[in-house]
Amino acid sequence: MLLTLTVNGREVSRNVEPRTLLVEFLRDGLGLTGTHIGCDTTQCGACTVHLAGRAVKSCTVLAAQAGGAEVTTIEGLSGDGLHPMQQAFIDHHGLQCGFCTPGMIMACVALAHEDPDMTEAQARERLVGNICRCTGYNGIVAALMDGAKRMAGDV
Repeated sequence: MLLTLTVNGREVSRNVEPRTLLVEFLRDGLGLTGTHIGCDTTQCGACTVHLAGRAVKSCTVLAAQAGGAEVTTIEGLSGDGLHPMQQAFIDHHGLQCGFCTPGMIMACVALAHEDPDMTEAQARERLVGNICRCTGYNGIVAALMDGAKRMAGDV
């Protein structure tokens, strides 16, 4: 089937098998390898992207479901320079091995848009769907809270 959608601001069309997952389409079809494959069961969140403005785990979304929609990956998150959330992750040491980082940042950007004034407890609760096996989450939570303020223009 012919699939047409907008990825990182650019319209793309590719022939895909109907059962192709969005993560496979992005990585194999478009070469956007910043979206990682971790578990294929929505447990880890390494594959998180934005689909029509919402954070989704692309390992359980069929590429066909994204037809006609806007998809943003970590590669398309910022234009020139770093996105405020990316800079917050650097500043607060919210990454270590880097495997979960792209999906974690994409989830955090969506969370920051939903509630830029979340408390630390709310931030921890909302990150439950994204797993990091390296950092212990303190840096990630600090990055989320600071990145949310930066995105809102409060810093």
